[in-house]
Amino acid sequence: MTDRTSILLASRPEGAATENNFRTRQDEVPEPGTGEFVVRVIWMSLDPYMRGRMDDAESYADPVEVGDVMEAGGVGEVVASNHDGFAAGDIVTGQFGWTTHAVSDGAMVRKVDAGAAPLSAHLGVLGMPGITAWTGLNTIMGIEAGQTIVVSAATGAVGGVACQLAKAAGLRVIGVAGGAEKCAYAVDTLGCDACVDHRAAGSAKDLSREIAEAAPDGVDRYFENVGGKTLAAVLPRMNVSGRIALCGMVAWYQGRNMDEAIPLPQVWGTILKKRLRVQGFIVSDHFDDFPAFLKEVTPMLREGSVVAKEDITEDLENAPKAFLDMLKGGNFGKTLVRVGPDP
Repeated sequence: MTDRTSILLASRPEGAATENNFRTRQDEVPEPGTGEFVVRVIWMSLDPYMRGRMDDAESYADPVEVGDVMEAGGVGEVVASNHDGFAAGDIVTGQFGWTTHAVSDGAMVRKVDAGAAPLSAHLGVLGMPGITAWTGLNTIMGIEAGQTIVVSAATGAVGGVACQLAKAAGLRVIGVAGGAEKCAYAVDTLGCDACVDHRAAGSAKDLSREIAEAAPDGVDRYFENVGGKTLAAVLPRMNVSGRIALCGMVAWYQGRNMDEAIPLPQVWGTILKKRLRVQGFIVSDHFDDFPAFLKEVTPMLREGSVVAKEDITEDLENAPKAFLDMLKGGNFGKTLVRVGPDP
């Protein structure tokens, strides 16, 4: 076996995460044991949820232990196998971590159709972000044609797919993104009816005013990826019996922007008076829906009615910087690391 490179959690962040919280390890790729196989990672996903795994705090999943390989989804090629269900040459996706090679027993690993789309798409529009968008729209919010939806982080991995699927379903789609370039992309490429620039808007009140102009009949559905002042801006614009799919809160993951949080009595009061339905969801609870999701979205990707923008970083060693940049909104599209060459 060849050598492998892995990036480990070196220490828990105190406040905002930094590159000092990571370290690199070189070792030899182990041989697979009975019922195991070795994956050469080709593409690795970087996602906001990883920031929470760096903290030793109660959550929906266990934290990464100090000294362990950082968690991440990846797409790779099986290069050695002692597992009846996987053979050398299979292309698979699973939680392989921040590493060039991973050993797996097959738990939560799926074979992918390498001819259906570029391999990187299985970490984006056809992967976890895609099914997250699909689940939030259909299972959590129950979208219907004619409704108005606001999607925060509209050009991100989840938001970009959510905007396109919502538009295809006949909704009026208002995106919120950071910067004129991203807003133009949301309208011109993703099909949003309008996009509000949260950076240019300034305060939450200013942002809320612009959302009201873009959605004069109010907001029926809100796909929440951000929190912060975007939530403060959208919540007063929600219509009676509106629904909010709570997917993420990236504005608060680094302990920042707390001054933009709405007071809890105001949040609770708005939910009560407008009879809102707010539901948090973790997409891993909905992985049984993967076949239905792929059946709907794969043809849309092939025919071009859904597009996927990718923000690619070359080489595993550059993953920490790319991850930290993403947490600050520096990415444009699905954040990926190319770890190795395609087969």
